[in-house]
Amino acid sequence: MTTVGLLYPGHAAEDDFPRIEVMIDSDIRLPLFHTETGEDAHDIASLRAAGAPERLSAGVEELRLAGAESLVWASTNGSFVYGWEGAYEQVADLARAAGLPASSTSFAFAHAVGELGAGRVAVASIDPVDVAPLFTGFLEAAGIEVVSARDAGPGPAVSATEAAAWTPEQVKELVTAADHPDAEVVLLPCTALHTAGYVPELEELLGKPVLTANQVTVWEGLRLVERRVWAPTLGTLFATREPPPGAVENRGIEVRE
Repeated sequence: MTTVGLLYPGHAAEDDFPRIEVMIDSDIRLPLFHTETGEDAHDIASLRAAGAPERLSAGVEELRLAGAESLVWASTNGSFVYGWEGAYEQVADLARAAGLPASSTSFAFAHAVGELGAGRVAVASIDPVDVAPLFTGFLEAAGIEVVSARDAGPGPAVSATEAAAWTPEQVKELVTAADHPDAEVVLLPCTALHTAGYVPELEELLGKPVLTANQVTVWEGLRLVERRVWAPTLGTLFATREPPPGAVENRGIEVRE
């Protein structure tokens, strides 16, 4: 049995995770703790508040009692909004509080791109114009080139509640609009979007690997405990046993105390 503890902000697409448990069809457990988020908004101040240490540490003991062997903060914008160094400190604090290896969805994306041996990506974001570039900067700090990036524009961002109601057709339109011929992988960074059930469809549509937030979150938790799982229904990321030749080296963040 392998148990990955997840800290998930509020309520939106958290039902992706029990679905992933079923799709993996193995001895993997994904217990989840809902952290407080405050206002359902994607402005920088609200996102930084959602990722504050006291909010993340609130779920540590419950997940430890559930047998978690690793912890992942299942929020992309709630981690990259701190920048690379700040996001590192965020998961370092979490790891110290839990006494377990810890990470976040932002680092999961960086590591997953490296796992696929890719260096150029397109980003299909629903964050507003002042937030989305922070993810680009985070990826660039990991040595990843962002050749195309879509954001929600200058108006109000799509809230987590609204994103959770998106249909597969809307998500397909989003990734198609964000894709670029030079991109080796397309990233869909919002953990509020339901995507677990149709990653292979997105990959077939674009003709390249697609990494989605909830997919990479689970993969990252398993990576932290050196557990590899074969589950092609979750896309190319789960259909590889070993990193390909020339894969980008992962930057470790498995902080333990």
